[in-house]
Amino acid sequence: MKPTLLILAAGIGSRYGGIKQMDKFGPSGESIIDYSIYDAIRAGFGKVVFVISPKIESEFKEFFNKKLNGKIATDYVLQEISNVPEGIEVPKDRVKPWGTGHAVMVAKSKINEPFAVINADDFYGSKSFDSISNYLSNLSSDSTDYCMVGYRLLNTLSDHGFVSRGICTSNKADFLETIVERTHITKDSEGKIEYKEEGKGPISLTGNETASMNLMGFPASFFNHCETYFKDFIKENNQTLKAEFYLPFIVNSLISSGQARMKVLDTPEKWFGVTYKEDKEVAVKKIASLVESKTYPANLWE
Repeated sequence: MKPTLLILAAGIGSRYGGIKQMDKFGPSGESIIDYSIYDAIRAGFGKVVFVISPKIESEFKEFFNKKLNGKIATDYVLQEISNVPEGIEVPKDRVKPWGTGHAVMVAKSKINEPFAVINADDFYGSKSFDSISNYLSNLSSDSTDYCMVGYRLLNTLSDHGFVSRGICTSNKADFLETIVERTHITKDSEGKIEYKEEGKGPISLTGNETASMNLMGFPASFFNHCETYFKDFIKENNQTLKAEFYLPFIVNSLISSGQARMKVLDTPEKWFGVTYKEDKEVAVKKIASLVESKTYPANLWE
């Protein structure tokens, strides 16, 4: 059974200043998502599911449907605050959905096979998709083995502001031990890297840490765990209107409780992405270089 690619594309891009999921980076107007889907098709993925916001639904479908028609099966799911498991009461003053863990959870009805999760605004590289596809192709639907592709933290930072990253530790067999979401990581002009934690001063990082960019792989049974932990999360955070239900939190909880393990897959690829508008120029140049080296065609879908 071919794995599915689940693309988290519901963000509105407040720090970017626009809808970066559909911004043009390639020589023929390709988005970053286009390159991820192209790599996924070559790696053997059989379907793509987009998690999107209802605010951009029409525009998003218009941007992707025609170009992907005949290339790969495509489906969509809306990430809305009303999209929660039965029996959960949504806090009346909640405005935004709950983040990456919630985004994955809402795709449950669309996916029955092993799947990989990616962010819409991250460029992962073709070999990363090859690696995770090979792993997922050998998973059973009820497996407790997960996987993720790890990147060097230094290579995932922006020169233009703070970013959020899942900081990972793994054992000698390359299985993940912990993954902790750090939401305010910065790199200054001298290369000093640190993150801020509520109630504490800045905490230094070396840059050599393994960072998760949400390129993770799961069996379909993972959705049930998402719902279980989400119900507990809502009970504990019902009055915290800006609380986020992060994907790394679910993974960390399952690993620490012995319910699952996650293999950290190495990749020779260098990640890049866009958090701020100023990141776009660098991304465009990197894609142009990849096209020039014949890694990608000048027009992905012609």
